[in-house]
This record gives sequence, C-alpha cells and structure tokens, in this order.
Amino acid sequence: MSYQCPICGENHKEPPDLTFRWPDPYSAVPEGERATRVKGNADTCVIDGGFYIRGTILIPITGTTGHLAIGVWVSQSAENFLTYLDNYNTSKIGPFLGLLSNNVPFYKPSTLAMKITAHFQGEKMRPLIRPEPSEHALCEDYTKGITLDRAWSIAHAR
Repeated sequence: MSYQCPICGENHKEPPDLTFRWPDPYSAVPEGERATRVKGNADTCVIDGGFYIRGTILIPITGTTGHLAIGVWVSQSAENFLTYLDNYNTSKIGPFLGLLSNNVPFYKPSTLAMKITAHFQGEKMRPLIRPEPSEHALCEDYTKGITLDRAWSIAHAR
C-alpha cells in the first residue's frame, strides 16, 4: 500500500506505528533517582514496585488490511508480571487484566489508567493490548477502525 500524506506530502508505504519509550510514571521519577528506582528494558519495567509490560494496541484502518499500531505500557500485578517473565515466549498464559500506563495524547479524555486486557502471543512478539469496552474514543476506534487519513493525522500530531 502506498499513501501520500496530506500533512507532510511524503509517500509512505505502510501505516504509521507509534510508541512510548516508558510508562508515564517514569517521568515522575527525578532523573538523578532513576538508576535506583527504575529497572527496565524495551519490554518490561519496574518503577518503585509498580510492574509494567510493553504491548501493542492495533487499531484497524478501514478499507485496508493495515493497522495503526500504538506501542504502550500497561501495569500488571506482581504475580502476572512474574508469570510473563517466566513465560515470555509462549501464548499459553493470560490474558491478564491491567491498566494503560500511557496517556495517548490524541485521545480525550486521558487514556491513563484505562482498563485493558493483555493477550500474549509468544514467538517473541509483544502482547496485544485490548481496551476494555467503554464509551472512550480509543475503544470506539479499536472496535470500528479509523480512516487512513486519520491514522496519518494521529501520527503527525505527536
């Protein structure tokens, strides 16, 4: 698929992917304290005893087979976090409930602490994150999909 973005004018071959480097609580930790209070990598994070895993919300792009992928962090109980660490490469765990730990800025009201379900895929793939049903715009987009123009406008709004 090729698409000329009406915002930047460039031709893109794939729908955009967006990501958050850390869960939002990371930014509340003073920079000088992060080495002792934050332990994390690209897939897991522990901040002051809070447990987070990274996953992907896939929002369908209507009229295509593509998705807008949003890489987010979700909180997990200690038990579920440890289960995930011990079974990282299997789909035979979960799904686990959690809370979205990033405020996705192009959705109002805030997505921080939105209820989610993490579905594990195995094969060294990040979990798929499904927003729990609600009237929030993110849930509506997840269920009904968005246009390709909307996906690109979201990508450029960051």
